[in-house]
Amino acid sequence: MAYPYTRPRRMRRDDFSRRLMRETRLTADDLILPVFIHELSGRAPVASMPGIERLSIEELLRVGEQAARLNIPAITLFPVTAPEAKSLDAVAAWDAEGLAQRAIRALKQRFPELGVVTDVALDPYTSHGQDGLLDDSGYVTNDLTNQALVRQALSHAEAGADIVAPSDMMDGRIGAIREALEDEGHTNTRILAYSAKYASSFYGPFRDAVGSSGALGGGNKYTYQMDPANSDEALREVALDLEEGADMVMIKPGLPYLDIVRRVKDHFGAPTFVYQVSGEYAMLKAAAGHGWLDERACALEALTAIKRAGADGILTYFALDAARWLQGE
Repeated sequence: MAYPYTRPRRMRRDDFSRRLMRETRLTADDLILPVFIHELSGRAPVASMPGIERLSIEELLRVGEQAARLNIPAITLFPVTAPEAKSLDAVAAWDAEGLAQRAIRALKQRFPELGVVTDVALDPYTSHGQDGLLDDSGYVTNDLTNQALVRQALSHAEAGADIVAPSDMMDGRIGAIREALEDEGHTNTRILAYSAKYASSFYGPFRDAVGSSGALGGGNKYTYQMDPANSDEALREVALDLEEGADMVMIKPGLPYLDIVRRVKDHFGAPTFVYQVSGEYAMLKAAAGHGWLDERACALEALTAIKRAGADGILTYFALDAARWLQGE
């Protein structure tokens, strides 16, 4: 036989046949838009994240309108806390009139069908920048932190959040939050657990955006976020969160951890979400800004790769642009 009878390239020859055999399809339904909010009026750019701005609640509603028009299912909120409101006990985290709580109410009143996801974590509110309360030695205490996280999650549910997303990696916090939500009648408030959140170096621009990098200083989060070298540990963490009542699980970051995404999805089959984090976004934007990469092509390729690995939903700062690109705008 001079030539092969089986030629995979035949199906790649034309656009119509490539479309017919395409295995993974990225749509606006897969996207969640992370938004930074602040107490100031108007917008303020985040220097390390080109194109991303901190928004007042009024500006947040304008972005919410764009998201709704583009059929993006949900927005997730990350508040910027004024330095004077930060404290050792993070009490501002569950203030009923706090920035996050007011933003939730404003979004749900204006766009009742738009999902609102909230970050349940103390680092925007602690004067030391850690995700929990410290003991006398400076160690992040687990169970006392959980008590604070429960109060924060309840305040978000009472404000109208559809999904609370604990991102702290404390042991047992999903069960504690689920029990509290049930006891207070918030049966349908869903929990998106950051189950496999790694102690990654890709979070730097995010910490600049929310103002926690200065408070954290030279500290780190190695005692509660996962070691980037570990994979089996992620399965154990996901299993615990699902047993405790998580409705969805999160792997964070995205592209450097696609092997974890695939293992989690194959093993559990649960709704699996991925956060394409600030460092991933910043690298693509920087390369595109220098003309080294095609921003649209590379962003959509990265998002498709995350989807292909098993993600049901992706938190991405490209959400608005990606939705426009996918819809041909």
